Amino acid sequence: MDQETAKYIIRYFGHLMTDDENAALKYQMYMYKSSDNEKQRKIMTERGWIRQTAETDNLLRKGYEEFEINIAKRIAEQTREEIFFNDCLECGKLARTPSAKQCRYCELNWHQK
Repeated sequence: MDQETAKYIIRYFGHLMTDDENAALKYQMYMYKSSDNEKQRKIMTERGWIRQTAETDNLLRKGYEEFEINIAKRIAEQTREEIFFNDCLECGKLARTPSAKQCRYCELNWHQK
């Protein structure tokens, strides 16, 4: 699975992530956002937004990109009937969103189809 497909699945079908996957995603996001501001990181930790657990460490141990791909693969395998890939009718590439009606690669427009 490529990174673009993984990001698409996480962005539009993230509700299918497990609680541990969701916690690891939030941990990564908030650590990144507060990387240059210790005061902000302390506040986020106190509010419970940043929670480091053994499970978050385990999920993120090979890096964030590998984490995204692993989540997307699991979602695609276990809940195949609940996800929708909006592929272009012309070039077959993945559209930007599940409801997109124009290809960002070949610019095919299927609004009227």
